[in-house]
Amino acid sequence: MKLVIAIVQDDDASKLVDKLMKTGYSVTKLASTGGFLKSGNTTILTGVKKEEVDNVIKIIEELCSSRKMITTPPPPVAWSSGVYMAYPVEVQVGGATIFVVDINRFEKV
Repeated sequence: MKLVIAIVQDDDASKLVDKLMKTGYSVTKLASTGGFLKSGNTTILTGVKKEEVDNVIKIIEELCSSRKMITTPPPPVAWSSGVYMAYPVEVQVGGATIFVVDINRFEKV
């Protein structure tokens, strides 16, 4: 048994959960927060047989594509003696971070 943990962007989470459930996988969805942009993420947990891990990862890759986004820094709260120049920054968002962990024991009661 394996536990697949996928951290995905909120925008991709519902379609991923729907697809995994339609394919027959049990899914637990947890709200989480990303580090760099402090944006909402979703952590998806699913327990699968070892031979099904590649199929689950394939579904995640299909539905959680990375894309570029332009962020604009917020305006300064107070002007200092220096000059403040806010530049838009292009960052890559989306995609998925996936962990696959061995499970020694699984029970569903």
